[in-house]
Amino acid sequence: MTTISLRNLVYSKLTKDDATGVTYDAVKKFAPAISANINRNSSSTSLYTDDGVSEVATSTGETELELGVSNIPLAVQADVLGHEIRAGVLIRKATDQSPYVAIGFESENSDGSYKLVWLYKGKFQVPSQEFQTKGESVEFQTRTITGKFAKRDFDGVSEIETNSNATGLPAGLVDGWLDEVVDMADLVATP
Repeated sequence: MTTISLRNLVYSKLTKDDATGVTYDAVKKFAPAISANINRNSSSTSLYTDDGVSEVATSTGETELELGVSNIPLAVQADVLGHEIRAGVLIRKATDQSPYVAIGFESENSDGSYKLVWLYKGKFQVPSQEFQTKGESVEFQTRTITGKFAKRDFDGVSEIETNSNATGLPAGLVDGWLDEVVDMADLVATP
């Protein structure tokens, strides 16, 4: 099944991630979505013995997320990049630190169902900006922001996804997917 859309891009700041648990702030709208590219970096290596491969080991690294959006509101930039807003002006400092955030979204599948995604723990990098004069035809200048995501300290989970028509989903999970960051404890299958 192929995906044919991307919508409802949201985020939530990670406020606690340790051996005792994980918590997030309220979910907020990120920006109008154009594209999302998730690159899960992994590697594998083979051990050769007796003139052939006898073992294969794999390792999962960071996940890189590249978001194409129409515009990132100043309040969202301040929130996800650690900047300050003073009197309606976004202030960037070299010492600003991006907080950890979770990112969620949905994408319609070709069969009418939806792919639902949460990436649990990542930091965004300050995006570049491009400006261009208006010529005979108008060209939209959109924004791209990149983040690197890792596993949580609490439970080692880095991301979750499902399809809205998957069997055994807990009651209300699909409808409330983007209302708050999905808690792993809530993932108890409906009989």
